[in-house]
Amino acid sequence: MHKTLIVLTGPTGIGKTTVGINIAKHFNTEIVSSDSRQIFMELTIGTAVPTESELSAVKHHFIHSHSITENYNASKYETEAINLLTNLFEQKNIIVLVGGSMLYIDAICNGIDIMPDVDSEIRESLKIRLKKEGLESLRLQLKKQDPEYYNIVDLKNPARIVHALEICLTTGKTYSSFRSNPKKERPFSIIKIGLNCDRKILHNRINNRVDLMIQEGLEIEAKTVYAQKHLNSLNTVGYRELFAHFDGEISRDKAIELIKRNTRRYARKQLTWFRKDEKMKWFEPDQSQEIIKYVSSQNL
Repeated sequence: MHKTLIVLTGPTGIGKTTVGINIAKHFNTEIVSSDSRQIFMELTIGTAVPTESELSAVKHHFIHSHSITENYNASKYETEAINLLTNLFEQKNIIVLVGGSMLYIDAICNGIDIMPDVDSEIRESLKIRLKKEGLESLRLQLKKQDPEYYNIVDLKNPARIVHALEICLTTGKTYSSFRSNPKKERPFSIIKIGLNCDRKILHNRINNRVDLMIQEGLEIEAKTVYAQKHLNSLNTVGYRELFAHFDGEISRDKAIELIKRNTRRYARKQLTWFRKDEKMKWFEPDQSQEIIKYVSSQNL
């Protein structure tokens, strides 16, 4: 048997954890997480980390493996995850990659460009400018410094605009010059499985999961990291809305409403991204056995 990586992905709240465990159990293998927030040891409830029973059912990697204080990114994940997969494939013929973080999955399947480290003072100054001057000011600066990237970037996405400017200002070069987009050859085959269901059902799942997170103590968890809210690792749905509530900007009910809305928006963004991949084979979250049959038929 040659080495095969099963990539199991889909929108947030779809049920990837359960299906991933079912697949890993069948093939007697391990799971590597491709969730960019579940890696942080300080975050559990708001990131929907697998339960203790789920973690004990199948060995998981990249769950609570790093701290929110680390300047972690997809490039570092690629290096660490590929090294891990190399070691795991010495023992296993099949490994399951489970998660919905688009850049992390792309990093494993295709490889990403190596970006230089950003000057911390530049990063902080851009954050201050974004807050004081708004996004339009930074957009205009990016247009002057890197018109090529300006023409293709999502101009409504402040994180992308700020990151591109960070690279420009730190290196004196355009962000575009670092985006060679090479597709790296991997020493293993890749089978891509996407999970999806009716939109109303998915939205109900998301809304119910947010309610459950609140019941399980998401507010308490958010308060434990509130003092570090400036960290990029905490600029994520579920935490930033509660931080705004703690700051007195919005009510508790409004924060919960926004968590649900922003999670649904993120799910749509994920689906838009994954649907562009023609190699993705789609199933519903209750079709674990059908997925296993499909994977088994792929000349493993």
